[in-house]
Amino acid sequence: MTIAPECFNWSGRLAAAVRAARNRWGIREGPPFQPGGTNAWVAPAVGPRGQALVLKVSRPGAEVEHEVDGLLWWDGRATARLVDWADFGEVRAILLERCSPGTPLAVLSEPEQDPVIASVLRRVWVDPGCSHPFRPLSEMCDRWAEEFEASALARGGDGVNSIAAEGLRVWRELAHSQAGAVLLLTDLHAGNVLAASREPWLGIDPKPYVGDPTYDALQHMLNCPLRLQADPEGLIVRMAGLLDLDTKRLRLWLFARCVVESQRSPMLARVADRLRPHE
Repeated sequence: MTIAPECFNWSGRLAAAVRAARNRWGIREGPPFQPGGTNAWVAPAVGPRGQALVLKVSRPGAEVEHEVDGLLWWDGRATARLVDWADFGEVRAILLERCSPGTPLAVLSEPEQDPVIASVLRRVWVDPGCSHPFRPLSEMCDRWAEEFEASALARGGDGVNSIAAEGLRVWRELAHSQAGAVLLLTDLHAGNVLAASREPWLGIDPKPYVGDPTYDALQHMLNCPLRLQADPEGLIVRMAGLLDLDTKRLRLWLFARCVVESQRSPMLARVADRLRPHE
């Protein structure tokens, strides 16, 4: 088994979880997919009857919380299907169907990606009902806003500037006004959509929350930096049209998200300035 030390300083627990998964499910795993992520070790696997599978072993923490719940809820609807899962101590192992050929959507141009992203999102946006296990989107947004404010204070000065304050206000207001809340993927972009045989394209690596569907368009838009910089208004109109979303609300969400991400990205700070609402 190959472990990428730059991604995982928990090698012992990871190796033990992979051994436990191998014994539990009778699988044979291959080398992990590259490049690896920071929150999970993911590798192709073969089941006892020759099934093409994927083994995912995730770190403990909020980034993988409710992934199993979401996959069970969707049951293969525009997402990779969950085969089984188990907790080995604090480490979670998930067995998934393998997308074949598994080509990432990122091989297509950004404009070609748009309708595929929209198709996946429209199919996963389901009403979870009243007795669901998922966190509200507002919980994640409040946490991100608090982290932004703490970081601004740590950098010195009086905290957030006027555009940041406005962005955080809009961010919180949108997150807490969730008319028509649905189950969200929250992290769908071209690297998390793979070509498959069961359906043309399937989403992977969901981070489920329940909230405003408009939010779910943002990650793809942030992963289209050329268009985001050159013509953010055009990108907003494009995605709002494909997803049947309110253009003004999507513009506000994108402005606020760019503010929240601006501490790490001067480019997004410039986009936020262009999208800043005017009285």
